[in-house]
Amino acid sequence: MKIAYLNADFYTMDMDNHIFKNGMMIVDDQKISYIGPSSADLLSDADQVVDLRGKWVLPGLVNVHSHILMTILRGNGDDMLLKPWLETKIWPIEAKFTTEIASVSAQLGMLEMLKSGTTTFSDMFNPNGIDADVVMEVIGETGMRGAFSYSIFSFGTEQEQKANLTGAERFSKTYKTYANGRLTAMVAPHSPYACTPEAIAESARIAKENDLMVHIHVSETDFEVLDIEKRYGVRPVEFLRRLGLFDQPTVMAHGVVLNDEERSILKQYDVRVAHNPISNLKLGSGIADVVSLLDKGIKVGIATDGVASNNNFDMFEETRTAALLQKGVYKDATKFTAQTALSLATRVGAEAIGMGYTGSLEAGKKADFLTIYPYDKAHLQPLSEAYSHLLYAASGRDVCDVYIDGKLIVKDGNCLTIDEEKVMAEVNRLHADLTR
Repeated sequence: MKIAYLNADFYTMDMDNHIFKNGMMIVDDQKISYIGPSSADLLSDADQVVDLRGKWVLPGLVNVHSHILMTILRGNGDDMLLKPWLETKIWPIEAKFTTEIASVSAQLGMLEMLKSGTTTFSDMFNPNGIDADVVMEVIGETGMRGAFSYSIFSFGTEQEQKANLTGAERFSKTYKTYANGRLTAMVAPHSPYACTPEAIAESARIAKENDLMVHIHVSETDFEVLDIEKRYGVRPVEFLRRLGLFDQPTVMAHGVVLNDEERSILKQYDVRVAHNPISNLKLGSGIADVVSLLDKGIKVGIATDGVASNNNFDMFEETRTAALLQKGVYKDATKFTAQTALSLATRVGAEAIGMGYTGSLEAGKKADFLTIYPYDKAHLQPLSEAYSHLLYAASGRDVCDVYIDGKLIVKDGNCLTIDEEKVMAEVNRLHADLTR
Protein backbone atom coordinates (compact mmCIF):
# COMPACT_ATOMS: atom_id res chain seq x y z
CA MET A 1 0.00 0.00 0.00
CA LYS A 2 1.40 3.35 -1.09
CA ILE A 3 0.74 6.24 1.28
CA ALA A 4 1.59 9.80 0.25
CA TYR A 5 2.35 12.36 2.95
CA LEU A 6 2.16 15.93 1.73
CA ASN A 7 1.77 19.55 2.81
CA ALA A 8 4.74 19.36 5.22
CA ASP A 9 8.33 20.51 5.58
CA PHE A 10 10.66 17.51 5.46
CA TYR A 11 14.06 17.70 7.22
CA THR A 12 15.76 14.64 5.79
CA MET A 13 19.02 14.54 7.85
CA ASP A 14 20.63 12.82 4.87
CA MET A 15 24.29 13.33 3.98
CA ASP A 16 23.48 16.52 2.07
CA ASN A 17 20.98 17.75 4.66
CA HIS A 18 18.18 18.23 2.14
CA ILE A 19 15.10 20.13 3.25
CA PHE A 20 11.89 19.93 1.20
CA LYS A 21 9.55 22.79 2.03
CA ASN A 22 5.95 21.89 1.30
CA GLY A 23 7.30 18.60 -0.02
CA MET A 24 6.00 15.07 -0.30
CA MET A 25 7.00 11.64 0.96
CA ILE A 26 5.67 8.31 -0.25
CA VAL A 27 5.83 5.21 1.94
CA ASP A 28 5.43 1.83 0.31
CA ASP A 29 5.54 -1.39 2.35
CA GLN A 30 7.28 0.07 5.44
CA LYS A 31 9.90 1.94 3.42
CA ILE A 32 10.24 5.37 1.91
CA SER A 33 9.99 5.12 -1.88
CA TYR A 34 10.11 8.83 -2.63
CA ILE A 35 10.88 12.08 -0.86
CA GLY A 36 11.18 15.44 -2.55
CA PRO A 37 9.06 18.14 -4.15
CA SER A 38 5.36 17.46 -4.51
CA SER A 39 4.55 15.55 -7.69
CA ALA A 40 1.06 15.29 -9.13
CA ASP A 41 2.03 12.16 -11.10
CA LEU A 42 3.30 10.33 -8.00
CA LEU A 43 0.35 11.52 -5.96
CA SER A 44 -2.12 10.07 -8.44
CA ASP A 45 -0.49 6.64 -7.95
CA ALA A 46 -0.95 6.64 -4.16
CA ASP A 47 -3.50 4.41 -2.43
CA GLN A 48 -3.92 6.89 0.42
CA VAL A 49 -3.08 10.56 0.92
CA VAL A 50 -2.28 12.05 4.33
CA ASP A 51 -2.41 15.83 4.66
CA LEU A 52 0.10 16.79 7.36
CA ARG A 53 -1.24 20.36 7.56
CA GLY A 54 2.12 22.09 7.43
CA LYS A 55 3.84 20.01 10.09
CA TRP A 56 7.59 19.64 10.37
CA VAL A 57 8.74 16.09 9.64
CA LEU A 58 12.10 14.62 10.57
CA PRO A 59 13.51 11.13 11.06
CA GLY A 60 12.72 9.34 14.30
CA LEU A 61 15.39 10.01 16.90
CA VAL A 62 17.97 7.32 17.73
CA ASN A 63 18.96 6.82 21.38
CA VAL A 64 22.17 4.77 21.24
CA HIS A 65 22.53 3.93 24.96
CA SER A 66 19.79 3.48 27.55
CA HIS A 67 18.63 1.35 30.49
CA ILE A 68 14.86 1.09 30.20
CA LEU A 69 14.48 -1.46 33.02
CA MET A 70 15.79 1.25 35.35
CA THR A 71 13.00 3.69 34.41
CA ILE A 72 11.20 2.85 37.66
CA LEU A 73 14.32 4.05 39.52
CA ARG A 74 14.05 7.63 38.28
CA GLY A 75 15.14 9.90 41.13
CA ASN A 76 16.81 7.11 43.07
CA GLY A 77 20.18 8.31 44.38
CA ASP A 78 20.47 11.89 43.16
CA ASP A 79 23.68 13.86 43.64
CA MET A 80 26.09 10.94 43.87
CA LEU A 81 29.22 9.86 42.00
CA LEU A 82 28.96 6.85 39.69
CA LYS A 83 30.70 4.19 41.81
CA PRO A 84 28.82 4.71 45.10
CA TRP A 85 25.61 5.34 43.17
CA LEU A 86 25.86 1.94 41.45
CA GLU A 87 27.06 0.04 44.50
CA THR A 88 24.73 1.50 47.14
CA LYS A 89 21.64 2.61 45.20
CA ILE A 90 21.24 0.87 41.85
CA TRP A 91 22.60 -2.66 42.03
CA PRO A 92 21.08 -3.44 45.48
CA ILE A 93 17.59 -2.40 44.38
CA GLU A 94 17.91 -4.12 40.99
CA ALA A 95 18.54 -7.34 42.94
CA LYS A 96 14.90 -7.07 44.09
CA PHE A 97 13.49 -6.85 40.57
CA THR A 98 10.86 -9.29 39.36
CA THR A 99 9.73 -9.93 35.80
CA GLU A 100 6.63 -7.83 36.48
CA ILE A 101 8.70 -4.87 37.67
CA ALA A 102 11.06 -5.17 34.70
CA SER A 103 8.19 -5.41 32.20
CA VAL A 104 6.26 -2.44 33.55
CA SER A 105 9.44 -0.35 33.85
CA ALA A 106 10.34 -1.21 30.25
CA GLN A 107 6.88 -0.17 29.09
CA LEU A 108 7.19 3.17 30.87
CA GLY A 109 10.58 3.71 29.23
CA MET A 110 9.21 2.84 25.80
CA LEU A 111 6.21 5.10 26.38
CA GLU A 112 8.41 8.06 27.25
CA MET A 113 10.76 7.45 24.32
CA LEU A 114 7.98 7.07 21.78
CA LYS A 115 6.00 10.11 22.92
CA SER A 116 9.15 12.26 22.72
CA GLY A 117 10.07 11.11 19.19
CA THR A 118 12.57 8.28 19.68
CA THR A 119 11.93 5.43 17.25
CA THR A 120 15.15 3.44 17.71
CA PHE A 121 17.10 2.61 20.87
CA SER A 122 20.03 0.48 22.05
CA ASP A 123 19.77 -0.79 25.61
CA MET A 124 21.59 -2.88 28.22
CA PHE A 125 19.66 -4.56 31.02
CA ASN A 126 20.51 -6.37 34.25
CA PRO A 127 19.01 -9.89 33.88
CA ASN A 128 19.12 -10.71 37.60
CA GLY A 129 15.85 -12.25 38.81
CA ILE A 130 13.80 -11.65 35.66
CA ASP A 131 12.51 -13.61 32.69
CA ALA A 132 14.16 -11.64 29.90
CA ASP A 133 12.10 -13.39 27.21
CA VAL A 134 8.91 -11.95 28.69
CA VAL A 135 10.39 -8.46 28.75
CA MET A 136 11.54 -8.74 25.13
CA GLU A 137 8.01 -9.77 24.15
CA VAL A 138 6.60 -6.72 25.94
CA ILE A 139 9.01 -4.43 24.10
CA GLY A 140 8.09 -6.04 20.79
CA GLU A 141 4.44 -5.20 21.36
CA THR A 142 5.20 -1.47 21.63
CA GLY A 143 6.28 -1.24 17.99
CA MET A 144 9.69 0.22 18.87
CA ARG A 145 12.84 -0.51 16.87
CA GLY A 146 16.17 -1.24 18.52
CA ALA A 147 18.58 -3.51 20.37
CA PHE A 148 17.90 -4.94 23.83
CA SER A 149 21.00 -6.56 25.27
CA TYR A 150 21.63 -8.89 28.21
CA SER A 151 24.37 -7.47 30.47
CA ILE A 152 27.29 -9.69 31.40
CA PHE A 153 28.70 -9.35 34.93
CA SER A 154 31.44 -11.09 36.91
CA PHE A 155 29.73 -10.94 40.29
CA GLY A 156 29.08 -13.87 42.62
CA THR A 157 30.50 -17.37 42.45
CA GLU A 158 32.24 -18.90 39.46
CA GLN A 159 29.08 -20.92 38.81
CA GLU A 160 26.95 -17.75 38.84
CA GLN A 161 29.31 -16.05 36.40
CA LYS A 162 29.12 -19.03 34.06
CA ALA A 163 25.32 -19.01 34.24
CA ASN A 164 25.31 -15.30 33.40
CA LEU A 165 27.46 -15.87 30.30
CA THR A 166 25.36 -18.84 29.24
CA GLY A 167 22.19 -16.77 29.60
CA ALA A 168 23.68 -13.90 27.63
CA GLU A 169 24.74 -16.17 24.78
CA ARG A 170 21.33 -17.84 24.58
CA PHE A 171 19.50 -14.51 24.66
CA SER A 172 21.75 -12.90 22.05
CA LYS A 173 21.38 -15.84 19.65
CA THR A 174 17.63 -16.13 20.21
CA TYR A 175 16.92 -12.45 19.57
CA LYS A 176 19.43 -11.66 16.87
CA THR A 177 16.34 -10.98 14.76
CA TYR A 178 12.97 -10.49 16.44
CA ALA A 179 9.63 -8.73 15.93
CA ASN A 180 9.80 -8.84 12.13
CA GLY A 181 13.35 -7.52 12.22
CA ARG A 182 12.57 -4.46 14.34
CA LEU A 183 14.46 -5.78 17.37
CA THR A 184 17.84 -7.38 17.88
CA ALA A 185 20.35 -8.01 20.67
CA MET A 186 24.02 -7.25 21.13
CA VAL A 187 26.64 -8.86 23.36
CA ALA A 188 26.87 -6.57 26.38
CA PRO A 189 29.66 -7.03 28.93
CA HIS A 190 28.81 -4.33 31.45
CA SER A 191 32.24 -2.71 31.77
CA PRO A 192 35.96 -3.42 32.33
CA TYR A 193 35.46 -2.93 36.07
CA ALA A 194 32.44 -5.25 36.40
CA CYS A 195 33.82 -8.07 34.22
CA THR A 196 36.90 -10.26 34.59
CA PRO A 197 39.29 -10.62 31.64
CA GLU A 198 37.83 -14.10 31.15
CA ALA A 199 34.30 -12.69 30.88
CA ILE A 200 35.45 -10.05 28.39
CA ALA A 201 37.20 -12.70 26.29
CA GLU A 202 34.06 -14.88 26.38
CA SER A 203 31.98 -11.88 25.31
CA ALA A 204 34.31 -11.40 22.36
CA ARG A 205 33.91 -15.08 21.43
CA ILE A 206 30.10 -14.92 21.61
CA ALA A 207 30.02 -11.80 19.45
CA LYS A 208 32.38 -13.20 16.83
CA GLU A 209 30.80 -16.65 16.56
CA ASN A 210 27.30 -15.20 16.22
CA ASP A 211 28.22 -12.10 14.18
CA LEU A 212 26.78 -9.74 16.78
CA MET A 213 27.69 -6.22 17.79
CA VAL A 214 29.12 -5.40 21.22
CA HIS A 215 27.75 -2.81 23.67
CA ILE A 216 29.82 -1.84 26.75
CA HIS A 217 30.46 1.02 29.21
CA VAL A 218 34.06 2.25 28.89
CA SER A 219 36.17 5.11 30.28
CA GLU A 220 33.30 6.84 32.01
CA THR A 221 35.28 8.29 34.95
CA ASP A 222 38.81 9.07 36.07
CA PHE A 223 38.39 6.53 38.87
CA GLU A 224 37.57 3.77 36.36
CA VAL A 225 40.67 4.48 34.29
CA LEU A 226 42.94 4.51 37.34
CA ASP A 227 41.30 1.35 38.70
CA ILE A 228 41.82 -0.61 35.47
CA GLU A 229 45.41 0.64 35.21
CA LYS A 230 46.03 -0.55 38.77
CA ARG A 231 44.49 -3.97 38.10
CA TYR A 232 45.91 -4.74 34.66
CA GLY A 233 48.69 -2.25 33.95
CA VAL A 234 46.89 -0.62 31.00
CA ARG A 235 44.00 1.78 30.47
CA PRO A 236 40.49 0.42 29.66
CA VAL A 237 40.64 0.85 25.86
CA GLU A 238 43.93 -1.07 25.55
CA PHE A 239 42.68 -3.67 28.04
CA LEU A 240 39.65 -4.41 25.84
CA ARG A 241 41.66 -4.29 22.62
CA ARG A 242 44.08 -6.95 23.87
CA LEU A 243 41.19 -9.22 24.79
CA GLY A 244 39.80 -9.03 21.24
CA LEU A 245 36.54 -7.27 22.11
CA PHE A 246 36.95 -4.71 19.33
CA ASP A 247 37.25 -7.38 16.65
CA GLN A 248 33.46 -7.10 16.27
CA PRO A 249 31.72 -3.75 15.72
CA THR A 250 31.49 -2.18 19.16
CA VAL A 251 29.43 0.61 20.71
CA MET A 252 31.29 2.15 23.64
CA ALA A 253 29.09 4.10 26.03
CA HIS A 254 30.56 7.31 27.50
CA GLY A 255 34.24 7.66 26.51
CA VAL A 256 34.58 10.64 28.82
CA VAL A 257 38.22 9.95 29.75
CA LEU A 258 40.19 9.31 26.56
CA ASN A 259 43.58 10.37 25.22
CA ASP A 260 44.77 10.76 21.64
CA GLU A 261 46.29 7.26 21.52
CA GLU A 262 42.99 5.74 22.61
CA ARG A 263 41.03 7.73 20.04
CA SER A 264 43.39 6.36 17.39
CA ILE A 265 42.64 2.82 18.57
CA LEU A 266 38.90 3.49 18.41
CA LYS A 267 39.25 4.76 14.86
CA GLN A 268 41.43 1.80 13.85
CA TYR A 269 38.86 -0.71 15.11
CA ASP A 270 35.79 1.31 14.06
CA VAL A 271 34.56 1.54 17.66
CA ARG A 272 31.54 3.81 17.92
CA VAL A 273 30.85 6.07 20.91
CA ALA A 274 27.52 6.68 22.66
CA HIS A 275 27.68 10.20 24.10
CA ASN A 276 25.55 10.71 27.26
CA PRO A 277 26.13 14.37 28.19
CA ILE A 278 23.45 14.91 30.85
CA SER A 279 24.12 11.65 32.71
CA ASN A 280 27.85 12.38 32.66
CA LEU A 281 27.18 15.83 34.10
CA LYS A 282 24.75 14.66 36.78
CA LEU A 283 27.07 11.90 38.03
CA GLY A 284 30.03 14.27 38.01
CA SER A 285 31.88 12.09 35.51
CA GLY A 286 32.98 14.91 33.23
CA ILE A 287 32.46 16.05 29.64
CA ALA A 288 33.47 13.86 26.71
CA ASP A 289 35.53 15.56 24.00
CA VAL A 290 33.15 14.79 21.15
CA VAL A 291 34.75 17.25 18.76
CA SER A 292 38.05 15.33 18.92
CA LEU A 293 36.20 12.06 18.31
CA LEU A 294 34.46 13.49 15.24
CA ASP A 295 37.69 15.05 13.97
CA LYS A 296 39.21 11.57 14.13
CA GLY A 297 36.37 10.18 12.00
CA ILE A 298 34.81 8.17 14.82
CA LYS A 299 31.04 7.61 14.68
CA VAL A 300 29.28 9.20 17.63
CA GLY A 301 25.62 8.87 18.56
CA ILE A 302 23.63 10.79 21.16
CA ALA A 303 22.20 8.91 24.15
CA THR A 304 20.28 9.56 27.34
CA ASP A 305 21.60 6.70 29.49
CA GLY A 306 19.01 5.53 32.03
CA VAL A 307 16.62 8.01 33.61
CA ALA A 308 17.97 7.14 37.06
CA SER A 309 20.96 9.27 36.07
CA ASN A 310 19.44 11.72 33.59
CA ASN A 311 16.33 11.99 34.48
CA ASN A 312 14.34 11.70 31.24
CA PHE A 313 14.44 10.21 27.75
CA ASP A 314 14.08 13.52 25.89
CA MET A 315 16.54 13.27 23.00
CA PHE A 316 15.90 16.87 21.95
CA GLU A 317 17.17 18.07 25.32
CA GLU A 318 20.10 15.64 25.20
CA THR A 319 21.17 16.74 21.73
CA ARG A 320 20.95 20.42 22.62
CA THR A 321 23.05 19.81 25.75
CA ALA A 322 25.65 17.94 23.69
CA ALA A 323 26.01 20.87 21.29
CA LEU A 324 26.16 23.55 23.95
CA LEU A 325 28.75 21.68 26.02
CA GLN A 326 31.19 21.40 23.13
CA LYS A 327 30.80 25.09 22.30
CA GLY A 328 31.43 25.97 25.94
CA VAL A 329 34.39 23.66 26.48
CA TYR A 330 36.11 24.89 23.31
CA LYS A 331 34.99 28.50 23.82
CA ASP A 332 34.12 28.41 20.14
CA ALA A 333 30.52 28.88 18.99
CA THR A 334 31.34 27.38 15.58
CA LYS A 335 31.92 23.94 17.09
CA PHE A 336 29.15 21.35 16.94
CA THR A 337 26.69 23.04 14.59
CA ALA A 338 22.97 22.34 14.54
CA GLN A 339 23.47 20.17 11.44
CA THR A 340 26.13 18.09 13.19
CA ALA A 341 24.15 17.69 16.40
CA LEU A 342 20.90 16.66 14.72
CA SER A 343 22.71 14.22 12.42
CA LEU A 344 24.23 12.46 15.46
CA ALA A 345 20.77 12.11 16.98
CA THR A 346 19.42 10.53 13.80
CA ARG A 347 21.40 9.20 10.82
CA VAL A 348 24.87 8.86 12.40
CA GLY A 349 23.42 7.35 15.58
CA ALA A 350 21.59 4.74 13.52
CA GLU A 351 24.79 3.91 11.65
CA ALA A 352 26.70 3.66 14.94
CA ILE A 353 24.44 0.87 16.22
CA GLY A 354 24.39 -0.98 12.91
CA MET A 355 20.95 0.21 11.83
CA GLY A 356 21.79 2.44 8.90
CA TYR A 357 18.53 1.46 7.24
CA THR A 358 16.84 4.08 9.44
CA GLY A 359 17.82 7.51 10.79
CA SER A 360 17.18 9.68 7.72
CA LEU A 361 14.37 10.36 5.29
CA GLU A 362 15.67 8.83 2.07
CA ALA A 363 14.30 6.49 -0.55
CA GLY A 364 14.95 2.89 0.50
CA LYS A 365 15.13 3.65 4.22
CA LYS A 366 12.63 2.52 6.82
CA ALA A 367 9.65 4.84 7.27
CA ASP A 368 10.52 5.89 10.83
CA PHE A 369 9.62 9.54 11.37
CA LEU A 370 8.06 12.08 13.69
CA THR A 371 5.99 15.19 13.17
CA ILE A 372 5.79 18.50 15.01
CA TYR A 373 2.90 20.95 14.65
CA PRO A 374 4.57 24.33 15.33
CA TYR A 375 1.79 26.82 14.73
CA ASP A 376 0.40 26.93 18.28
CA LYS A 377 3.79 26.91 20.04
CA ALA A 378 5.27 30.28 20.93
CA HIS A 379 8.78 28.89 21.43
CA LEU A 380 8.87 27.62 17.83
CA GLN A 381 8.33 31.04 16.25
CA PRO A 382 9.29 32.51 13.85
CA LEU A 383 8.52 29.57 11.61
CA SER A 384 11.16 30.60 9.07
CA GLU A 385 13.92 29.59 11.54
CA ALA A 386 12.65 26.05 11.97
CA TYR A 387 16.02 24.30 11.61
CA SER A 388 17.47 26.30 14.48
CA HIS A 389 14.40 25.62 16.61
CA LEU A 390 14.72 21.86 16.15
CA LEU A 391 17.97 21.94 18.12
CA TYR A 392 17.86 25.03 20.31
CA ALA A 393 14.16 25.36 21.19
CA ALA A 394 12.20 22.14 20.62
CA SER A 395 11.58 19.43 23.19
CA GLY A 396 10.09 15.98 23.21
CA ARG A 397 6.80 17.49 24.41
CA ASP A 398 6.43 19.13 20.98
CA VAL A 399 6.19 15.78 19.16
CA CYS A 400 2.79 15.19 17.63
CA ASP A 401 2.92 11.92 15.66
CA VAL A 402 5.42 9.06 15.51
CA TYR A 403 5.64 6.39 12.80
CA ILE A 404 7.78 3.22 12.79
CA ASP A 405 7.85 1.00 9.69
CA GLY A 406 5.22 3.36 8.33
CA LYS A 407 2.84 2.42 11.15
CA LEU A 408 1.32 5.18 13.27
CA ILE A 409 2.49 4.53 16.85
CA VAL A 410 1.84 7.93 18.45
CA LYS A 411 -1.09 10.05 17.24
CA ASP A 412 -1.56 13.61 18.45
CA GLY A 413 0.71 12.90 21.41
CA ASN A 414 -1.11 9.71 22.47
CA CYS A 415 0.63 6.33 22.24
CA LEU A 416 -1.51 3.75 20.43
CA THR A 417 0.45 0.64 21.46
CA ILE A 418 0.71 1.15 25.24
CA ASP A 419 -2.02 1.70 27.84
CA GLU A 420 -0.55 4.89 29.28
CA GLU A 421 -2.82 5.23 32.30
CA LYS A 422 -2.38 1.59 33.31
CA VAL A 423 1.41 1.63 32.98
CA MET A 424 1.81 4.76 35.08
CA ALA A 425 -0.48 3.39 37.80
CA GLU A 426 1.41 0.09 37.84
CA VAL A 427 4.79 1.80 38.05
CA ASN A 428 3.76 3.73 41.13
CA ARG A 429 2.29 0.65 42.79
CA LEU A 430 5.41 -1.44 42.12
CA HIS A 431 7.76 1.36 43.09
CA ALA A 432 6.07 1.59 46.50
CA ASP A 433 6.57 -2.16 47.00
CA LEU A 434 10.15 -2.03 45.73
CA THR A 435 11.28 0.75 48.03
CA ARG A 436 9.34 -0.28 51.12
